[in-house]
Amino acid sequence: MPGPKEYWHVDTGGSDDSPDGGMMKRQVPQQGITNYISVPSVDEFTAKVQKLGGKVFMPKTAVPEMGYFAVCQDTENNVFALWEMSESAK
Repeated sequence: MPGPKEYWHVDTGGSDDSPDGGMMKRQVPQQGITNYISVPSVDEFTAKVQKLGGKVFMPKTAVPEMGYFAVCQDTENNVFALWEMSESAK
C-alpha cells in the first residue's frame, strides 16, 4: 500500500475481493500486535467500550476511501482496534 510506512493487505481467499487483514513493520521493538474488530459503527462501539470500563487510546480516525478505526484498551489492559468500512471516509 502506498504511503510512508510499509503495509501489506492480507487476503485469505474469502468470498469477496476485500482484504481480510493487514501487516506492517513494527514502529518500535516493543510494539505488540493489535487485532482489529469489524463493527458497523466506530462511534457506537467506542461509546460501548467506555461504558463497560474500557479506554479509547486513539479516537475515530479516517483511512481515506476505506473506513475508520479507533484503538481501545479493555479492562484487562488488552489493546484492540475497532474498524468500520466506509468508502466515503475522508
